[in-house]
Amino acid sequence: MDHTSPAFQILDEIFGFDGFRGTQLPIIERTIAAQHSLVLMPTGGGKSLCYQIPALVLAKENRRIEHAKPITVVLSPLIALMKDQVDVLIARGIDAAFINSSLPGDQRQTRMKALAAGQFDLLYVTPERFRKPDFVAALASRCVVLLAVDEAHCISQWGHDFRPDYTRVQEIRELLGNPPTIALTATATRTVQTDIIAQLGLTESEIVIFHEGIERPNLSLDAREVWSEEDKLANIAEVFARTPGCGIIYFTLIKTLLRFSEFFHDQRLPHLVYHGDLPRGERRQIQEQFIDEPDHLVLATNAFGMGIDKADIRFVIHADLPGSLESYYQEIGRAGRDGRPAECLLLYDQADLATQLDFLRWSNPDADFYYRLHNFLRHERQSINAFGIEWLREKLHAKQRHDRRLETALGMLHRYGAIEGTLTPLAIEEINELPDELRDAQKLAEKLDRDQRKLLSLVQYVRTEQDRSEFIREYFMGDDTRVDNWPQD
Repeated sequence: MDHTSPAFQILDEIFGFDGFRGTQLPIIERTIAAQHSLVLMPTGGGKSLCYQIPALVLAKENRRIEHAKPITVVLSPLIALMKDQVDVLIARGIDAAFINSSLPGDQRQTRMKALAAGQFDLLYVTPERFRKPDFVAALASRCVVLLAVDEAHCISQWGHDFRPDYTRVQEIRELLGNPPTIALTATATRTVQTDIIAQLGLTESEIVIFHEGIERPNLSLDAREVWSEEDKLANIAEVFARTPGCGIIYFTLIKTLLRFSEFFHDQRLPHLVYHGDLPRGERRQIQEQFIDEPDHLVLATNAFGMGIDKADIRFVIHADLPGSLESYYQEIGRAGRDGRPAECLLLYDQADLATQLDFLRWSNPDADFYYRLHNFLRHERQSINAFGIEWLREKLHAKQRHDRRLETALGMLHRYGAIEGTLTPLAIEEINELPDELRDAQKLAEKLDRDQRKLLSLVQYVRTEQDRSEFIREYFMGDDTRVDNWPQD
C-alpha cells in the first residue's frame, strides 16, 4: 500500500499521524481486502485504528450501493467507553454513533430512524442490542461492510470477562450477512484464541492472528506477600513516597475499599472513590474528574478503568488478589500509556484467596443448582415476580444469603432462552426447557476447574522467582492449561 492510498490519507488527514505502528498496516490492508483477522495488541497499542480506518475506506468505496448504504458495526461491552470513542470520532468529522441503554428512549428511537435512513459510517453497540427487534429492523436496511468485535476475549467461556451474549456473535454475523470480521483484544491465551475463532463461526484457515506480544517494558512489575491490612497500607505508602502522580488502587470488596478510604481521610490524603454501588451519574462524574484533572488517586473496584483513557497513570496497585492473570494484565495495562515508567504492585494476602474462590463458585453454578432454580421458577413464578430476587435468594440458599450464584444462573437461563422477561427488575414472563448446556455436569465442572487454575496461576506469579514479565509472557504465549498444585501455608 503506497502513501497516497486512502488508508494513509485517512491516517494523516483525519487522525493526524504520519505513519502506522507495529502490525497496524498489514491488519488494515487485510481488513480492507474483506478478510478476517484476530488482533492481539497491548493496551494503548492502537487497536481502534485497525477497524476505524478500514471502516472509512470501505464506506467511501461502497457509497454507490443503491438500496443499502454501507456501515461498520462495532460490538463492544463497554457502554461507558462508547460515548467517549464516538465523541472523539465526531470531533474528527467522522459520521459515528452509538445506541445503548444509556440513551433516553426518544434519543434511541431518533438514532434508529437515522440508522435506517442511511446515516452513520460506524455504529457502536453491545451484543445485547441485537435482542431488540426494532434495532434489528433498523439495521436491516444497511449493508454491513465490516464487523469489529472489540474486547473479543468476552466471547470465550474460558476468557476472564465472559459475556454470555458474546456467544451469539456467530448468530449476529449471520444476521448481518457474514461480513468480514476483525476481533480485537489485549489479552487472550492460546485456548481463548481458539475459542474466539470458533465462536465467530470461522475456521483457523479463514482467519489470520496478528499477535504483537504482551510486553510493556516501561512497566515495573512487583508482587509481595503480606499478612494484614496494616502491612498493605505500609506497602502502599512506599509507592506514594517514591512515585508521585496519578494512580489507581484496586480492591475486590467494596467494604475493604471503604475501610481504606477512611484511613486515607484520617491521614488527609485526597482521593476519589469508585465502586458499583454508586449511582451511574456519580460514577461518570468521578471518571471525568480522574481523566480531566492531574494527579488524582482513585480507590476502586475492578469496574473502574473500563472507558478510562488517561496516558499519565504512574502506578496501579492491587490491594487485593484479582481473579486471574488476564484480568490483572488488563488492569495494569492502564498504567504508563504515555510510554514513561510506571509502577505495578500486587499485594497478596492468602486470606484474599478465599474471597476469590467464593467468587469463582458463585460465577460457576453446578448443574444441580440450575435444575433447582429452573424447577422453582416453573412452580413459583407468580411469587417470584411479586416478592423479587431477595425473596428468591432466601428460598434457594436458606442460611447462605450472601451466596451470589443466583445472579449468574438467572443471567445464563436468560441467555439460553430458558426464561423470558427482565432481570432488573426481576419479572419472568415465560419458562422454557432447561438447555443441555446447563444440564451438563461435566462441562460445568470443567469450567470451574479451569477458572480455579487461572487463579492458581496468579498465585504462582506472586511467588515466582523468575522475571515477572517473562512469567506473564510465557503464560499468554505458551500453554495456559498447565499449572502445578495449590500453594500450602
